[in-house]
Amino acid sequence: MTADVLLVGAGDLGAAVGLRLAALGHDVLALRRNASAVPSPLVGRSVDLTAGPPDLSDVRPRFVVVALTARPRTEEAYRATYVDGMARALDALPVAPERAVLVSSTAVHGSSDRPGVQDETAAPDPSDGPGRMLVAAEETFHERLPHGTVLRLSGLYGGSSTRLLDMVREGRVSDPHRWTNRIHREDAAAAVVHLLTMTDEPERLYLGTDDVPAQMGDVAAFLAEQLGAPAPPPADVAQGHGKRLSNARLRSTGWAPSRPSYREGYANPEMVE
Repeated sequence: MTADVLLVGAGDLGAAVGLRLAALGHDVLALRRNASAVPSPLVGRSVDLTAGPPDLSDVRPRFVVVALTARPRTEEAYRATYVDGMARALDALPVAPERAVLVSSTAVHGSSDRPGVQDETAAPDPSDGPGRMLVAAEETFHERLPHGTVLRLSGLYGGSSTRLLDMVREGRVSDPHRWTNRIHREDAAAAVVHLLTMTDEPERLYLGTDDVPAQMGDVAAFLAEQLGAPAPPPADVAQGHGKRLSNARLRSTGWAPSRPSYREGYANPEMVE
């Protein structure tokens, strides 16, 4: 196998990462339950990591990206996929990659209020079973690849999900004061590629989020205007709660989001059809 990139997981985000790497001239092998869903020119291999170890004896990748998806959102499913499944894939590699990125989530920071803006120095504080399993996955990843990098992404948007748009259309925004953090899917994919290919050695941990934490009421009001939907309850900064996250460490490496806030991210009419 001549692939120099291995994708462990090739859903919407993993595939976007793979396509960017292919455009840079890399040969990409993607592990997915259904290989026929892997877009060309990526090469797909059907693998169910929750069922057993894959045969990767013919793969010696320079880069590895772990971008798995677990369903349903339960502790058991997250353990089977993110911890046990990832461990099987990494243990099956005959040689260690030059660089590796694990796509994790800012869900490991939980939902409790903390003063100020959090960065990578904030200790994980998961509020549920899936969050605890993501912390365990990060630990498992670093045990196997001490030089690897964890990228904790905030709320992804820009793919096939219309959940937030549907909520705004239907007037179901119930907590306008809650702080939210998000990142467009294309910016997240670009961040993964950047960490794999940057000249300097990346650090062990980065938060991947856009430039502007925003209250849900402000995001919903912007979308309601775009959609012609009823205006949601207004946000009040004084009542703001939840976590706010900083992307300063990731930005310091030379990465910058093409959609620095929800306004640019949702400005495309195709996003709100």
